[in-house]
Amino acid sequence: MDDISLTTLFGILIVLLICSAFFSGSETSMMALNRARLNSLVRKGNRSARLTASLLGKVDKLLGSILLGNTLLNVAAAAVTNIIILRLFGQDDLAILFGTLALTFALVVFSEIMPKIIAASFPERVALPASYVLTPLITLFHPIVSVATALVKGLLWIVRIHIQTDQSKQKMTLEELRGLVLDAEHFLPRKHQKMLLNLVDLERITVNDVMIPRLQIESLDIDTPPAELRQQLITCHHTLLPVYAATQDNIIGILHIKRVLPLLHEETMDTAQLREVLNDPYFIPSDTPLLKQLQQFQERRTRLGLVVDEYGELLGMVTLENILEEIVGEFTTQSPAHSGKYLRQDDGSYLLEGGSSLRELNRKLGLHLPLGEAKTLNGLILEHLQDIPEAGTSVKIGDYPIEIIQTQDHAVKVARIFSIRKPAHDH
Repeated sequence: MDDISLTTLFGILIVLLICSAFFSGSETSMMALNRARLNSLVRKGNRSARLTASLLGKVDKLLGSILLGNTLLNVAAAAVTNIIILRLFGQDDLAILFGTLALTFALVVFSEIMPKIIAASFPERVALPASYVLTPLITLFHPIVSVATALVKGLLWIVRIHIQTDQSKQKMTLEELRGLVLDAEHFLPRKHQKMLLNLVDLERITVNDVMIPRLQIESLDIDTPPAELRQQLITCHHTLLPVYAATQDNIIGILHIKRVLPLLHEETMDTAQLREVLNDPYFIPSDTPLLKQLQQFQERRTRLGLVVDEYGELLGMVTLENILEEIVGEFTTQSPAHSGKYLRQDDGSYLLEGGSSLRELNRKLGLHLPLGEAKTLNGLILEHLQDIPEAGTSVKIGDYPIEIIQTQDHAVKVARIFSIRKPAHDH
């Protein structure tokens, strides 16, 4: 060492600090990488992304090698610093103390804090190039790291601490997934983020929340005279119709309109011919989550189900379109039978049918009516008043004044809702 000049020793010290900074920055950048973005680069054939993904697949070896390299460099830096102090000041205790403090400051600032901040800000720019250096180093340090890892696992086993290193077995909860989507608001268009949140929320919503109520189902009575039945088929607004006998609780099948098109041209169409083309009805418990129902529609290759309660009584009907609209919003054209459900008035209020779904009103009109036990506007009003109101009665639910316009058969037939614009807060 006496043959090495002070200039060379200072140069070696600077190189050691730079290499230590490389290991510190590499560790931070690897842990801060966006895994979805990395996987996308891997699928595109990016070589550095493949190397990085391979390193992250063996995190214990990666972190062990980085820690080993960083420790060796810091020890070497301390040794070189000690030699420089001895050359300059000899066996001066005060000089050794100040030298140690100066090295500690340099390591903390230039080899730890600064590279970690840079790596956290630009993880992809740091991690991908670093993978070319870290890959051979992991192979070089493998024997030492393996022995150290085995020793650590043995000690953890003794104290009964189980460490799961395979991240693929760690499942993300729905709440964590929802939080992940919310945190990505700066990276996703607002519309796409809303669709993803709606998809996550399908597990919370049941078919009972989105079904078409029983009274609004367009269905056919098989016992209707053939001429009248033929007229109903010609003027119906849907391609799939439930067919019942005697009462609506006795659904005997589902009719696809295209299967009776040839029969509509025949004046002799009878109920026997109609029964032959019916598909078996598909019944769904009312508490089935929408996500599960979406999967069942896919498995059964169907798009319509009849919702029943625990006693088997018909409550309503749910279709694939109802579920998809919960994800992407309304995308189908309403039939003439439902075109009058929402009539906007000149004063900004809306005339609404009492049987309108609350979720539908909130989604289509931008309202915030409370969702709970009641599923329809009529149910919400009756739940709030605890009585059947008369026409002309007014009630305020949440931020919305509601006027009862018409009642029929002990239910609200038509109501007017006034949207309240909240005043802006003073700044």
